[in-house]
Amino acid sequence: MPTLQKIIIRDFRNIALQELSFSPNVNCICGGNGEGKTNLLDAIWYLSMTKSAFTGGERFNFRHGCESFEIGGWYAMEGGISARFSVKSSASGEKVFKRDDKAYDRISRHIGVLPVVLVSPADIALVSESGDERRRFVNAVLSQMDAAYLDALQQYNRLLLQRNKLLKADVRDDALLQVFDEKMAALAQPVFERRERFAEGLLPVVSDFYSRISGGKEQVGVEYRSDLRKGPLTELMRTHRERDFISKYTTCGIQRDDFLFTMDGWPIRRCGSQGQQKSFLVALKFAQYELMRRESGSSPALLLDDLFDKLDTERVANLLSMVSGSGFGQIFITDTHRARLSPIIDALTGERAYFETAGGTFTRQDG
Repeated sequence: MPTLQKIIIRDFRNIALQELSFSPNVNCICGGNGEGKTNLLDAIWYLSMTKSAFTGGERFNFRHGCESFEIGGWYAMEGGISARFSVKSSASGEKVFKRDDKAYDRISRHIGVLPVVLVSPADIALVSESGDERRRFVNAVLSQMDAAYLDALQQYNRLLLQRNKLLKADVRDDALLQVFDEKMAALAQPVFERRERFAEGLLPVVSDFYSRISGGKEQVGVEYRSDLRKGPLTELMRTHRERDFISKYTTCGIQRDDFLFTMDGWPIRRCGSQGQQKSFLVALKFAQYELMRRESGSSPALLLDDLFDKLDTERVANLLSMVSGSGFGQIFITDTHRARLSPIIDALTGERAYFETAGGTFTRQDG
């Protein structure tokens, strides 16, 4: 399993320049709100996923007044080898991702090399917002486990943009639309099938974690909804073509897929209490972790941002005990109060590191 040994960050968010070395087991980042704890986790996420977990635009990642940022990470990889990964992003739009100083020909080829799972207060969007958020979550999981999935999805999305551009044009070209439809259908089918298998495998694991976290008797569910359940995409696009011309965009396809999260058969967003929703979201992310571990045989890095916002101290302790033992990967956890976190961590392992955060500066304080 890849283990982050050292990171160097320059001009990323509120972090001017930092070089930090980490424990291979548990790393605790403590400090007040707004001091930079989450930014450090986001830098680690960026090294794995080639983009921020929280911002939609790259310009928000530059430190105020700066035109670029750099992140570099030294990892112990499987097989006893080491590797350095780095990214430099500029305000001009150029972004270069490297492994051992050799740039990737396609940045997407890096996805899955450094598997990662993030649990964050922002996860509430998975139950409160639109299907875009849930598709983004599923795509982030499957892209790390299945390079063919990511490739098919990227090709489909490129064709979707071109098809929508054609629908907005003044001249109608049904023959060209048919070509798009056939190419997109060939790409959509494996994406649909992979999402379907993922949802089926996810459900029992989520249910188990939810039961362990909440102790509740509620039955949670995960339902995958897709237009492709109605038939082949080429047929659906043919029947929707007139509607597409009126709407001037593609009105059917895997870009409309959604994942319904339920509790006792009802949508969690409507019937679940705040505590039930938070427990479900933590169960969902830990289920993601478990599925990724099973499939790859390697444990992802686990980023736990403000876990106490979701769960009480006893449940946090129970969860950490599950993922801090042998066979589990590196953990990074943030909290505003070290006094609340350290008794739990110290009881679990002696292999840990503590960092205090203030104004984007991190100071290691072991012991």
